Parts: sequence; structure tokens; C-alpha cells
Amino acid sequence: MRYIPYGRQSIGQDDLREVTKVLKSDWITQGPKIKEFEEGLCRYTQAKYATAVSSGTAALHIAALAAGIKQGDEVITSPITFVASANAALYCGARPVFADIEKATGNIDTEKISRKITKKTKAIIPVHFAGHPCDLEKIKAIAKKNNLIIIEDACHALGAEYKGIKIGSCRHSDMAVLSFHPVKAITTGEGGAVLTNSKDYYKKLIMFRNHGLTKENLEDTSQGDWYYEMQYLGYNYRITDIQTCLGISQLKKLDSFIRKRRKIAAFYDRAFKGNGYFDIPAEKEYAFSAYHLYPIILKKVYACKRKEFFSKMRARGFGVQVHYIPVYLQPYYKRLGYAAGLCPLAESFYNRQISIPLYPSMSGKDIKYVVNTLLGLCKSVFK
Repeated sequence: MRYIPYGRQSIGQDDLREVTKVLKSDWITQGPKIKEFEEGLCRYTQAKYATAVSSGTAALHIAALAAGIKQGDEVITSPITFVASANAALYCGARPVFADIEKATGNIDTEKISRKITKKTKAIIPVHFAGHPCDLEKIKAIAKKNNLIIIEDACHALGAEYKGIKIGSCRHSDMAVLSFHPVKAITTGEGGAVLTNSKDYYKKLIMFRNHGLTKENLEDTSQGDWYYEMQYLGYNYRITDIQTCLGISQLKKLDSFIRKRRKIAAFYDRAFKGNGYFDIPAEKEYAFSAYHLYPIILKKVYACKRKEFFSKMRARGFGVQVHYIPVYLQPYYKRLGYAAGLCPLAESFYNRQISIPLYPSMSGKDIKYVVNTLLGLCKSVFK
């Protein structure tokens, strides 16, 4: 039976050649490919600094550490995201505060952010859900008024644009976080990065990814060239040259990947327009989406049959998925005192959302199979 996942990596012979070169070299970790990859990310996004790390989660963690988020602080974020967005606050001893979403995009509702700000609020972590940018100018205005730090969770959004500016430029934020998991726009296997225009943040980020160690700005300057100091409690969040050489190769193809994603999304838009079973994504006027996901939202009347519909899609070889369970509904968060009803729109979104297959290497045959099977199942399940 044909299997079509909701997302997958696109690895070519050029990628394999680059990885093989590194495997035969003297450096397979902590070598020159890491810096080369970081410089490539900066050129693409126009950010001044990039710090590549072992995962998007690690990137979120060190961004929160560099921002000085600590015990007693509050961090506002979206409930419709992977748990790592909110967990970054918990890692630092802070409390995540969830603001509800807007219906159209699944992104955090800027109007709801202001209502959640207290004297304890330290930062906002907006999530560019499915690759569609949040309204960054509005978020920046809120942050500036309240002296808050903005850390963009751009793990879905490399290649996206906000008002013609690349996501990751940090034009409207203090830092932006990327992920290079296999289902993302480009992959390094596992991996992530933090982008920033602040030299101060950058210096902290590179120490936090490597045990808090540095050979610069030493407190003891009397030692020899061997000497280094641990100035922060950091972590081993290093990425390897094996991973970053793959990232360098993939980055050359990023714009092509995004064009293919958008072409598939446009085909879906035409095929599904006006159907009576579900709503489809729509770009706001300020946005150029990277289409990391193509989320369909079942009409409310059909939400009760989502489980049956989902199971039948899986049975026909579609690796569909739901993105996401509102973070505060997870058992761990419930034990922290969060409860259902906190963000009604997010809960409604979750109860009706399904992500259907979309990735650059999908064939025309695959795309048509998705459309025809999906609409056929709608007719049989939603009678």
C-alpha cells in the first residue's frame, strides 16, 4: 500500500556527497562546517549572528537562558505549538502563560497577549504556526510598551516572510529559533539554531551551547593558551560537522523547497475551495507562508467524527497528524495547575484540526491521490 506521510525530508545525491566528504575529513564535530552553516543562515535571513545547536528544543532553551528568564518570571506563548515552546520557560524556572489563538491562522492572537501581561512577564514567545508568520509589528509594539523580550519560535517558518522581510532577520524580535528536524524546511537530521542581531546575546548563546565555557574575556588572564573558563552553567548542545555540512547543502535548495511547498498548497487550495466539510489555510496580507504544514479545520458539525475520519485516512496510507494538543492539556501541565477552558479557541482548533501531506518531493500522482481520497472519505464519513 502506498504511504504518504504528512512531511518528510528531501535528501539528494548532492547532500550525500557533502556528508561523505566530511566523514573522510579530519573534522566530524566542532570543526569549520559549523561556522560555515551559521554564516549561510545569516546570509539567508539577514540576521547578524547565528548559533547552531543540537535541536530546536536546545535552541529555545539557550535563547531563554540568554534572555535572562529565571525563577518567578512569566513567559507568554501560544498553546497551539509543540511542547518545547512552553517548556523553555519551565527549564528556566519561569511560568508559561498561554494566550489564545486567532481562528484564521492558528497563531497567537495579538489582542490576547496584552491581557496576559503582568508585573512578572519577562518575554513573549510567538509561534509561527504551520509556517505562517505572526503579526510581528503588533507584537513588537506590545513588547516595547511593556519592556518585554521577544523570542520568535520560527521552527516552522524558515523561508517565510513578514512584509517582505525574511523570518529570522530579527528585525522585529530579539532572537528567533529554528529547527532542522527532517519534516522541517531543511534538515540536518536533528538540529536547530538561534538567530539574533545582539552581540551580547550571541556571546551568551555560544557559551550556553558548550557547557558555559569560553576562552574570551577571561577573569584570570595569567594562564597560557590552554586555559578556558566556565562562566555560566551551560549544556552540551553542540551540533556536528556531519549535520551542518548537510545543512549547508540543504540551504542551497531552500528557496526551491519553499516554491514546491507553495505550489502544492496552491493545488490543494484550488481542489478544496468551497468544499462543505472543512476550512483551508489562508495567508494574511502581510504574510508569505513557508507552508510547513497544510492544516485543514473540520466544520464544527463534523468535529465529532474526526477520530473516525483520521483513522480511515491512516488506513489508506496517509500519515496525517494533528497539530497540536494545546500544551496546557498535557498531564504534566495539568499537575502544575493548568486546566481545560483556558483558551477556548485553541481547544476548538485542536478538536477539528488535521494536517494532510505536504512536502517538496511529493509527486503529482501523490498530490491528486491525497485530494481524491480525502474528498471521497469526507463524503462517506460526514454523511
